[in-house]
Amino acid sequence: MPCPETGQMLTRDIRPFTVRYKGAEMVVDLPGYYPEGEGESVHVGADMAAADAALRTLKEQVDGVPSPATIRRIRTKLRLSQRAAGALFKVGPSAFDKYERAIVEPSGPTIQLLKLLDQHPELVGELGV
Repeated sequence: MPCPETGQMLTRDIRPFTVRYKGAEMVVDLPGYYPEGEGESVHVGADMAAADAALRTLKEQVDGVPSPATIRRIRTKLRLSQRAAGALFKVGPSAFDKYERAIVEPSGPTIQLLKLLDQHPELVGELGV
């Protein structure tokens, strides 16, 4: 595949890529089309999934924003469907679907309630669905 910027030929490969967020970093294997040596690369389709997942992990470590996997784990632990979780948290019926697919991040109060219920799942009954 020719590079759209330079015209140089690119070949499919996987290379290390460093994801950085607020001073924290993580190296992931990033698929894409790369030149022979250094230079511009092209990423298509799901190529950026590894970098996106690493960024979500770093945000969870640095800012406390739970990753989609963490949100799903807590919701499942609480034995709530996505719709029931949305009703319990007063965030709408499709909010947890969006959180778990990394379309949007939960708000601060939602994050705090998730953390509280993760530590004290017995409180779900007191909130009422």
